[in-house]
Amino acid sequence: MKILFLSSWYPNRYDAMEGLFVRKHAEAASRIANVTVLYVKNFTGDSFEIEEEKFKDVREIYIYYPESNTPFLKKVVKTLNWLRAYWKGFQLIRKEGLPDLIHANILTRTAIIALLIKWFYGIPYVITEHWSRYLKIRNGYNGWLRKRATELAVANAKAILPVSVTLQNAMIENGLNHANYQIVNNVVDDFFFQQELCNEKHERTQFLHISCFCEEAKNVKGILEAVKILKERRNDFELTIIGTGVDFQEVYDYAKSLNVIDSVHFLGEKTPEEVMTQFQHSDVFLLNSNFETSGVVIMESLASGKPVITTAVGIAPQVIHPDNGLLVPFRQPEALAEKMDWMISHHHEYDAQKIRKEAYIFSYDTISKQLGEIYKQAKGSSI
Repeated sequence: MKILFLSSWYPNRYDAMEGLFVRKHAEAASRIANVTVLYVKNFTGDSFEIEEEKFKDVREIYIYYPESNTPFLKKVVKTLNWLRAYWKGFQLIRKEGLPDLIHANILTRTAIIALLIKWFYGIPYVITEHWSRYLKIRNGYNGWLRKRATELAVANAKAILPVSVTLQNAMIENGLNHANYQIVNNVVDDFFFQQELCNEKHERTQFLHISCFCEEAKNVKGILEAVKILKERRNDFELTIIGTGVDFQEVYDYAKSLNVIDSVHFLGEKTPEEVMTQFQHSDVFLLNSNFETSGVVIMESLASGKPVITTAVGIAPQVIHPDNGLLVPFRQPEALAEKMDWMISHHHEYDAQKIRKEAYIFSYDTISKQLGEIYKQAKGSSI
Protein backbone atom coordinates (compact mmCIF):
# COMPACT_ATOMS: atom_id res chain seq x y z
CA MET A 1 0.00 0.00 0.00
CA LYS A 2 1.27 3.48 -0.90
CA ILE A 3 0.73 6.13 1.78
CA LEU A 4 1.29 9.85 1.23
CA PHE A 5 2.03 11.81 4.41
CA LEU A 6 1.22 15.53 4.42
CA SER A 7 2.21 17.58 7.45
CA SER A 8 2.23 21.20 8.59
CA TRP A 9 5.24 20.40 10.79
CA TYR A 10 8.18 18.25 9.79
CA PRO A 11 11.98 18.29 10.30
CA ASN A 12 13.51 20.56 7.67
CA ARG A 13 16.64 22.50 6.71
CA TYR A 14 15.77 25.30 9.15
CA ASP A 15 14.59 23.26 12.14
CA ALA A 16 15.62 19.63 12.56
CA MET A 17 13.29 19.20 15.55
CA GLU A 18 10.07 20.58 14.06
CA GLY A 19 7.40 17.89 13.85
CA LEU A 20 9.81 15.12 14.80
CA PHE A 21 6.86 13.14 16.16
CA VAL A 22 5.28 13.19 12.67
CA ARG A 23 8.44 11.71 11.17
CA LYS A 24 8.26 8.94 13.77
CA HIS A 25 4.67 8.17 12.74
CA ALA A 26 5.82 8.08 9.12
CA GLU A 27 8.63 5.73 10.09
CA ALA A 28 6.16 3.50 11.94
CA ALA A 29 3.88 3.46 8.90
CA SER A 30 6.83 2.59 6.65
CA ARG A 31 7.12 -0.75 8.43
CA ILE A 32 3.81 -1.85 6.91
CA ALA A 33 3.50 0.39 3.82
CA ASN A 34 5.39 2.35 1.17
CA VAL A 35 5.51 5.86 2.66
CA THR A 36 6.28 9.19 0.99
CA VAL A 37 6.22 12.48 2.91
CA LEU A 38 5.44 15.71 1.06
CA TYR A 39 6.35 18.80 3.08
CA VAL A 40 6.18 22.39 1.85
CA LYS A 41 7.65 25.44 3.56
CA ASN A 42 8.12 29.11 2.74
CA PHE A 43 11.61 30.60 2.61
CA THR A 44 13.39 33.78 1.53
CA GLY A 45 14.65 32.49 -1.83
CA ASP A 46 13.57 33.82 -5.21
CA SER A 47 12.35 30.55 -6.73
CA PHE A 48 11.03 27.13 -5.78
CA GLU A 49 13.56 24.64 -4.47
CA ILE A 50 12.91 20.90 -4.43
CA GLU A 51 14.86 18.46 -2.29
CA GLU A 52 14.39 14.73 -1.98
CA GLU A 53 15.82 12.68 0.86
CA LYS A 54 15.52 9.21 2.33
CA PHE A 55 15.07 8.78 6.07
CA LYS A 56 15.34 5.06 6.77
CA ASP A 57 12.48 3.62 4.67
CA VAL A 58 10.63 6.93 4.30
CA ARG A 59 10.89 8.95 1.09
CA GLU A 60 10.83 12.68 1.92
CA ILE A 61 10.06 15.37 -0.66
CA TYR A 62 10.65 18.98 0.41
CA ILE A 63 9.29 21.90 -1.61
CA TYR A 64 10.54 25.31 -0.44
CA TYR A 65 8.50 28.13 -1.94
CA PRO A 66 9.28 31.88 -2.18
CA GLU A 67 7.34 34.76 -0.69
CA SER A 68 6.74 38.22 -2.14
CA ASN A 69 8.72 41.17 -0.82
CA THR A 70 5.84 43.52 -1.65
CA PRO A 71 3.86 44.01 1.59
CA PHE A 72 0.36 44.29 0.09
CA LEU A 73 0.96 41.23 -2.13
CA LYS A 74 2.78 39.08 0.40
CA LYS A 75 -0.20 37.13 1.74
CA VAL A 76 -1.71 36.48 -1.68
CA VAL A 77 1.58 35.42 -3.25
CA LYS A 78 2.43 33.22 -0.27
CA THR A 79 -0.91 31.40 -0.54
CA LEU A 80 -0.61 30.92 -4.30
CA ASN A 81 2.96 29.67 -4.02
CA TRP A 82 1.94 27.34 -1.19
CA LEU A 83 -0.66 25.77 -3.48
CA ARG A 84 1.84 25.61 -6.34
CA ALA A 85 4.34 23.89 -4.05
CA TYR A 86 1.84 21.15 -3.24
CA TRP A 87 0.98 20.81 -6.92
CA LYS A 88 4.66 20.45 -7.86
CA GLY A 89 5.21 17.86 -5.16
CA PHE A 90 2.12 15.87 -6.04
CA GLN A 91 3.12 15.76 -9.70
CA LEU A 92 6.48 14.28 -8.69
CA ILE A 93 4.69 11.60 -6.71
CA ARG A 94 2.22 10.86 -9.53
CA LYS A 95 5.10 9.83 -11.80
CA GLU A 96 5.50 6.70 -9.69
CA GLY A 97 1.79 6.07 -9.30
CA LEU A 98 -0.96 7.62 -7.20
CA PRO A 99 -1.00 6.87 -3.47
CA ASP A 100 -3.66 4.55 -2.09
CA LEU A 101 -4.28 6.73 0.95
CA ILE A 102 -3.31 10.13 2.28
CA HIS A 103 -2.32 10.62 5.92
CA ALA A 104 -2.70 14.32 6.73
CA ASN A 105 -1.06 15.61 9.91
CA ILE A 106 -2.07 18.70 11.85
CA LEU A 107 -5.18 20.54 10.79
CA THR A 108 -6.19 22.61 8.92
CA ARG A 109 -4.21 23.36 5.76
CA THR A 110 -2.76 19.92 5.03
CA ALA A 111 -6.19 18.36 5.45
CA ILE A 112 -7.61 20.82 2.90
CA ILE A 113 -4.96 19.65 0.43
CA ALA A 114 -5.95 16.05 1.23
CA LEU A 115 -9.60 16.97 0.65
CA LEU A 116 -8.80 18.54 -2.73
CA ILE A 117 -6.89 15.42 -3.78
CA LYS A 118 -9.84 13.30 -2.69
CA TRP A 119 -12.24 15.39 -4.78
CA PHE A 120 -10.04 15.28 -7.89
CA TYR A 121 -8.56 11.78 -7.65
CA GLY A 122 -10.87 9.87 -5.32
CA ILE A 123 -8.08 9.08 -2.85
CA PRO A 124 -9.31 8.73 0.76
CA TYR A 125 -7.51 10.31 3.70
CA VAL A 126 -7.14 10.12 7.46
CA ILE A 127 -6.07 12.93 9.80
CA THR A 128 -3.72 12.84 12.78
CA GLU A 129 -3.89 15.81 15.13
CA HIS A 130 -1.23 17.01 17.60
CA TRP A 131 -2.09 20.70 18.01
CA SER A 132 -3.00 22.02 21.47
CA ARG A 133 -5.09 24.93 20.14
CA TYR A 134 -8.36 23.13 20.95
CA LEU A 135 -7.62 22.91 24.68
CA LYS A 136 -9.58 25.37 26.82
CA ILE A 137 -6.43 26.72 28.42
CA ARG A 138 -5.07 27.62 24.97
CA ASN A 139 -8.27 28.94 23.37
CA GLY A 140 -6.48 29.02 20.02
CA TYR A 141 -9.12 27.53 17.73
CA ASN A 142 -10.73 30.70 16.39
CA GLY A 143 -11.98 32.31 13.19
CA TRP A 144 -15.17 31.57 11.27
CA LEU A 145 -13.40 30.52 8.05
CA ARG A 146 -10.83 28.34 9.82
CA LYS A 147 -13.55 26.55 11.76
CA ARG A 148 -15.71 25.91 8.69
CA ALA A 149 -12.71 24.66 6.70
CA THR A 150 -11.65 22.39 9.57
CA GLU A 151 -15.16 20.99 9.95
CA LEU A 152 -15.30 20.26 6.20
CA ALA A 153 -11.93 18.50 6.23
CA VAL A 154 -12.85 16.44 9.29
CA ALA A 155 -16.26 15.46 7.91
CA ASN A 156 -14.72 14.05 4.72
CA ALA A 157 -11.92 12.08 6.42
CA LYS A 158 -12.09 8.32 6.90
CA ALA A 159 -10.73 8.58 10.43
CA ILE A 160 -9.58 11.20 12.95
CA LEU A 161 -6.51 10.15 14.92
CA PRO A 162 -5.68 12.45 17.87
CA VAL A 163 -2.67 11.51 19.98
CA SER A 164 -4.60 11.39 23.27
CA VAL A 165 -8.09 11.15 24.71
CA THR A 166 -7.50 14.62 26.16
CA LEU A 167 -7.04 16.03 22.67
CA GLN A 168 -9.96 14.05 21.24
CA ASN A 169 -12.31 15.42 23.90
CA ALA A 170 -11.12 18.97 23.24
CA MET A 171 -11.72 18.58 19.50
CA ILE A 172 -15.23 17.24 20.05
CA GLU A 173 -15.97 20.10 22.47
CA ASN A 174 -15.07 22.43 19.59
CA GLY A 175 -17.64 20.81 17.32
CA LEU A 176 -15.30 18.48 15.41
CA ASN A 177 -17.51 15.43 15.53
CA HIS A 178 -16.75 12.25 13.60
CA ALA A 179 -17.96 8.66 13.74
CA ASN A 180 -14.45 7.21 13.64
CA TYR A 181 -12.14 8.72 16.23
CA GLN A 182 -9.20 6.48 17.15
CA ILE A 183 -6.31 7.33 19.46
CA VAL A 184 -2.89 6.81 17.89
CA ASN A 185 -0.17 7.48 20.43
CA ASN A 186 3.13 9.11 19.64
CA VAL A 187 6.07 6.75 19.25
CA VAL A 188 8.95 6.01 21.62
CA ASP A 189 12.31 5.12 20.06
CA ASP A 190 13.14 1.42 20.13
CA PHE A 191 16.35 1.94 22.10
CA PHE A 192 14.35 3.01 25.17
CA PHE A 193 12.91 -0.50 25.30
CA GLN A 194 16.15 -2.24 24.36
CA GLN A 195 18.31 -0.66 27.05
CA GLU A 196 18.80 -2.90 30.08
CA LEU A 197 16.78 -1.66 33.05
CA CYS A 198 18.94 0.10 35.60
CA ASN A 199 18.14 -0.22 39.30
CA GLU A 200 21.22 1.42 40.75
CA LYS A 201 20.93 2.80 44.26
CA HIS A 202 21.65 6.48 44.90
CA GLU A 203 22.52 8.25 48.12
CA ARG A 204 20.24 11.03 46.95
CA THR A 205 17.01 10.37 45.04
CA GLN A 206 17.47 11.47 41.45
CA PHE A 207 14.55 13.40 39.96
CA LEU A 208 14.57 14.18 36.22
CA HIS A 209 12.72 16.77 34.17
CA ILE A 210 12.96 17.32 30.41
CA SER A 211 11.71 20.58 28.97
CA CYS A 212 11.60 22.85 25.94
CA PHE A 213 11.56 25.76 28.42
CA CYS A 214 8.29 27.34 27.36
CA GLU A 215 6.92 28.45 30.72
CA GLU A 216 3.38 28.95 29.42
CA ALA A 217 3.18 25.21 28.81
CA LYS A 218 5.82 23.55 31.01
CA ASN A 219 5.73 25.51 34.30
CA VAL A 220 9.30 24.60 35.24
CA LYS A 221 9.26 27.38 37.82
CA GLY A 222 6.58 25.43 39.68
CA ILE A 223 8.97 22.49 39.92
CA LEU A 224 11.69 24.77 41.30
CA GLU A 225 9.24 26.13 43.88
CA ALA A 226 8.45 22.55 44.93
CA VAL A 227 12.18 21.86 45.26
CA LYS A 228 12.55 24.87 47.55
CA ILE A 229 9.65 23.70 49.73
CA LEU A 230 11.04 20.17 49.92
CA LYS A 231 14.57 21.38 50.75
CA GLU A 232 13.18 22.88 53.94
CA ARG A 233 12.27 19.33 55.05
CA ARG A 234 15.07 17.18 53.66
CA ASN A 235 18.15 17.35 51.51
CA ASP A 236 18.49 13.78 50.20
CA PHE A 237 17.48 14.47 46.60
CA GLU A 238 18.64 16.19 43.42
CA LEU A 239 16.89 17.40 40.29
CA THR A 240 18.39 17.20 36.80
CA ILE A 241 16.83 19.28 34.03
CA ILE A 242 17.51 18.57 30.35
CA GLY A 243 16.65 20.89 27.48
CA THR A 244 16.78 24.45 26.31
CA GLY A 245 14.37 27.01 24.92
CA VAL A 246 13.12 30.58 24.94
CA ASP A 247 12.65 30.76 28.71
CA PHE A 248 15.80 28.89 29.73
CA GLN A 249 17.67 31.88 31.16
CA GLU A 250 14.59 33.10 33.01
CA VAL A 251 14.13 29.69 34.63
CA TYR A 252 17.83 29.37 35.46
CA ASP A 253 17.84 32.81 37.09
CA TYR A 254 14.72 31.86 39.04
CA ALA A 255 16.48 28.77 40.40
CA LYS A 256 19.31 31.00 41.62
CA SER A 257 16.86 33.45 43.22
CA LEU A 258 15.24 30.57 45.13
CA ASN A 259 18.66 29.38 46.34
CA VAL A 260 18.07 25.87 45.01
CA ILE A 261 20.80 25.89 42.37
CA ASP A 262 22.94 23.55 44.50
CA SER A 263 20.23 20.88 44.18
CA VAL A 264 19.29 21.49 40.53
CA HIS A 265 21.54 20.56 37.60
CA PHE A 266 20.86 22.12 34.19
CA LEU A 267 22.41 19.92 31.50
CA GLY A 268 21.17 21.73 28.39
CA GLU A 269 20.12 20.00 25.19
CA LYS A 270 20.91 16.30 24.80
CA THR A 271 20.55 13.74 22.02
CA PRO A 272 17.76 11.14 22.31
CA GLU A 273 20.36 8.51 23.20
CA GLU A 274 21.78 10.74 25.94
CA VAL A 275 18.26 11.36 27.24
CA MET A 276 17.72 7.60 27.40
CA THR A 277 20.91 7.20 29.44
CA GLN A 278 19.81 9.97 31.79
CA PHE A 279 16.49 8.21 32.37
CA GLN A 280 18.39 5.05 33.27
CA HIS A 281 20.38 6.90 35.95
CA SER A 282 17.32 8.64 37.42
CA ASP A 283 14.77 7.42 39.93
CA VAL A 284 11.65 9.49 39.19
CA PHE A 285 10.52 11.67 36.29
CA LEU A 286 8.70 14.98 36.91
CA LEU A 287 6.29 16.79 34.58
CA ASN A 288 4.46 19.87 35.82
CA SER A 289 2.93 21.11 32.56
CA ASN A 290 -0.10 23.35 32.29
CA PHE A 291 -1.04 21.58 29.06
CA GLU A 292 0.16 18.85 26.70
CA THR A 293 -1.61 17.04 23.88
CA SER A 294 0.41 13.87 24.41
CA GLY A 295 3.47 13.79 26.65
CA VAL A 296 6.25 11.85 24.92
CA VAL A 297 8.55 12.29 27.92
CA ILE A 298 6.00 10.42 30.06
CA MET A 299 6.13 7.57 27.55
CA GLU A 300 9.94 7.58 27.55
CA SER A 301 10.04 7.44 31.34
CA LEU A 302 7.67 4.48 31.43
CA ALA A 303 9.63 2.72 28.66
CA SER A 304 12.70 3.20 30.89
CA GLY A 305 10.86 1.57 33.79
CA LYS A 306 10.78 4.77 35.83
CA PRO A 307 7.78 6.08 37.81
CA VAL A 308 6.31 9.47 36.94
CA ILE A 309 4.90 12.41 38.88
CA THR A 310 2.83 14.50 36.49
CA THR A 311 -0.11 16.82 36.15
CA ALA A 312 -3.16 15.36 34.38
CA VAL A 313 -2.08 16.42 30.89
CA GLY A 314 -2.06 14.59 27.56
CA ILE A 315 -1.97 10.83 28.00
CA ALA A 316 -1.45 11.01 31.78
CA PRO A 317 -5.10 10.58 32.91
CA GLN A 318 -5.35 7.35 30.91
CA VAL A 319 -1.94 5.78 31.57
CA ILE A 320 -0.69 6.94 34.98
CA HIS A 321 -1.92 4.83 37.89
CA PRO A 322 -0.61 3.83 41.36
CA ASP A 323 1.67 1.16 39.90
CA ASN A 324 3.61 3.56 37.65
CA GLY A 325 3.30 7.02 39.15
CA LEU A 326 1.29 9.80 40.73
CA LEU A 327 -0.91 12.61 39.44
CA VAL A 328 -0.49 16.05 40.97
CA PRO A 329 -2.82 19.10 40.80
CA PHE A 330 -2.05 21.94 38.42
CA ARG A 331 -0.02 24.91 39.63
CA GLN A 332 0.28 23.70 43.23
CA PRO A 333 3.97 23.49 44.20
CA GLU A 334 3.07 22.46 47.75
CA ALA A 335 1.23 19.40 46.42
CA LEU A 336 4.11 18.59 44.07
CA ALA A 337 6.55 18.80 46.98
CA GLU A 338 4.36 16.34 48.92
CA LYS A 339 4.42 13.84 46.03
CA MET A 340 8.18 14.22 45.67
CA ASP A 341 8.60 13.70 49.41
CA TRP A 342 6.59 10.47 49.21
CA MET A 343 8.53 9.26 46.17
CA ILE A 344 11.88 9.68 47.91
CA SER A 345 10.79 7.06 50.40
CA HIS A 346 8.86 4.78 48.03
CA HIS A 347 10.26 4.95 44.47
CA HIS A 348 12.23 1.72 45.03
CA GLU A 349 8.93 -0.15 45.51
CA TYR A 350 7.91 0.25 41.85
CA ASP A 351 8.29 -2.72 39.48
CA ALA A 352 10.42 -1.46 36.58
CA GLN A 353 9.72 -4.52 34.41
CA LYS A 354 5.98 -4.09 34.82
CA ILE A 355 6.16 -0.37 34.06
CA ARG A 356 8.12 -1.03 30.86
CA LYS A 357 5.84 -3.88 29.76
CA GLU A 358 2.78 -1.60 29.89
CA ALA A 359 4.67 1.05 27.89
CA TYR A 360 4.96 -1.19 24.82
CA ILE A 361 1.74 0.41 23.61
CA PHE A 362 4.03 3.31 22.57
CA SER A 363 6.50 1.16 20.62
CA TYR A 364 7.07 1.25 16.86
CA ASP A 365 5.74 -2.29 16.51
CA THR A 366 2.47 -1.44 18.24
CA ILE A 367 1.89 1.84 16.40
CA SER A 368 2.80 0.40 12.98
CA LYS A 369 0.33 -2.45 13.42
CA GLN A 370 -2.37 -0.02 14.54
CA LEU A 371 -1.76 2.24 11.55
CA GLY A 372 -1.88 -0.77 9.24
CA GLU A 373 -5.34 -1.68 10.51
CA ILE A 374 -6.54 1.92 10.24
CA TYR A 375 -5.29 2.17 6.65
CA LYS A 376 -7.04 -1.07 5.69
CA GLN A 377 -10.29 0.12 7.27
CA ALA A 378 -10.00 3.50 5.54
CA LYS A 379 -9.48 1.90 2.14
CA GLY A 380 -12.42 -0.43 2.60
CA SER A 381 -14.91 1.85 4.35
CA SER A 382 -17.59 3.98 2.76
CA ILE A 383 -17.35 7.03 5.02
